[in-house]
Amino acid sequence: MSIDYIILNLADKDMNMEGLDYNTQREELKLPEYGREIQKMVEHAIALPTKEERQQCAETIISIMQRMSPQGRDSNDQKQKLWDHLAIMSGFRLDIDYPYDVSQALKIAGKPEPMGYPMQSIPVRHYGHLVFELFEKLKTMPAGPERDQLTRMTANQMKRDLHQWSHGSADHEKIADDLARFTDGVIQLDLNDFEFERISNKEQPTEKRKKKR
Repeated sequence: MSIDYIILNLADKDMNMEGLDYNTQREELKLPEYGREIQKMVEHAIALPTKEERQQCAETIISIMQRMSPQGRDSNDQKQKLWDHLAIMSGFRLDIDYPYDVSQALKIAGKPEPMGYPMQSIPVRHYGHLVFELFEKLKTMPAGPERDQLTRMTANQMKRDLHQWSHGSADHEKIADDLARFTDGVIQLDLNDFEFERISNKEQPTEKRKKKR
């Protein structure tokens, strides 16, 4: 069976359709990258009465698909991929002798599960979810060196976040107040005794660095 035979056969069917054929009225393509004509050829192959005809038609379709993707056309991986795609486009209804095992194509055809998106709200956005997780951790930690270390890390991260958000300004008193507020009063910074880390030049807001040049 020649390529011309398939294309002419499909063209005749299209010409007999009544009215106009709009994309919005058409069935959704399983693999849009191959286009609607290839999908029509696949449907034509499925409908052929004998296995021999279906086999010849499938091999012809694969050769057309191969021309559409010339890169790596002679590699086994590429050929396997094309037969997998043919199986997917046929909805696994094409009764032929596949030269490759297309059972793994089911994994390609399956849609991935939608990813969960964190929707929980936080009172102050510029600190971010990570800092609020640290606040929750600090609420339940017993007093001691470990909590003191986490307090230093949290306070300095708050300073960096506030520094970026306010374009170079970070009020130590505000940080201490926010830390006490969001830990329900568990953490009380003594600003007379606590030393914040200095903000490095790399952490300076972009606009401020440009002005210094």
